Amino acid sequence: MSETELGPAVMAEVIESRRITPESTDEVRHIVLRVNEPSFRYREGQSIGVVVPGPHAFGNKYHMRRYSIANDRSRSNEESVEFSILVRRCFYIDPVNGERYPGVASNFLCDAQVGQSLSVTGPYKSPFNVPSDNHANLVMIGVGTGIAPFRAFMQHIYRQQGGWKGQVRLFYGARTGMDMLYMNDHNSDLKEFFDEETFIAYNALANRPLMSEAEALEQSLDLHVEDAWSLIQKPDTYVCVAGLTKVQKAMDHVFSEAAGSSENWEALKEQMAQQGRWSQLLYS
Repeated sequence: MSETELGPAVMAEVIESRRITPESTDEVRHIVLRVNEPSFRYREGQSIGVVVPGPHAFGNKYHMRRYSIANDRSRSNEESVEFSILVRRCFYIDPVNGERYPGVASNFLCDAQVGQSLSVTGPYKSPFNVPSDNHANLVMIGVGTGIAPFRAFMQHIYRQQGGWKGQVRLFYGARTGMDMLYMNDHNSDLKEFFDEETFIAYNALANRPLMSEAEALEQSLDLHVEDAWSLIQKPDTYVCVAGLTKVQKAMDHVFSEAAGSSENWEALKEQMAQQGRWSQLLYS
């Protein structure tokens, strides 16, 4: 265990790094890390912080970025812990000079080689509330790498003895079929859940040029709004939302119409949040 200005940290070794999107689209990598620290344990939905050593802008010694853990606890043992994260290689445009700069943490991770050691912090408390009662319903809404915690949830709930009795829905938008991350032809490790009687995934693709993944998600929700809305109104349904901030706009537009007004929808969201049945993790 080491210590940084960001708090306690452990060393994690990169044991696998593979691109899961084609060269023609944004680069997303599935990275597996191993921590040889017996005290390091996590639960589904939690995140870890990756510390990028400096120097950085404004004299900062460290740069830290959080990533959701994308698998359940099945890879843990007494000696070490293995877990995976999804990382999209990001860039940003300086609003003053218009220059394009690489995202610090995402490029650091995407360039990390197998065998390389990284400093990680956490794990951090999950923002998601997954029901303990396996008769409850679970609605997951997300785009991009926001699917990471949902993948961990599905691995967890369907590996429990007796399976999951409540209804589980995944609404996911993408620009192309290859952007479906774990659900495309090359990376279909979620296919095992499609045979579950309680699980349905609604995955919408952009159907016009320049259509964003958030717009594709809105299309997915709009096409299947009756199923989603009927579940959301039930008192035993939990909703988890993850991904880009545009997800919220797309979701609010569809469900405000279903609720009759934006005021009705906001009131229902607030009620669910107060009851611990609404949770979200959004990023820009």
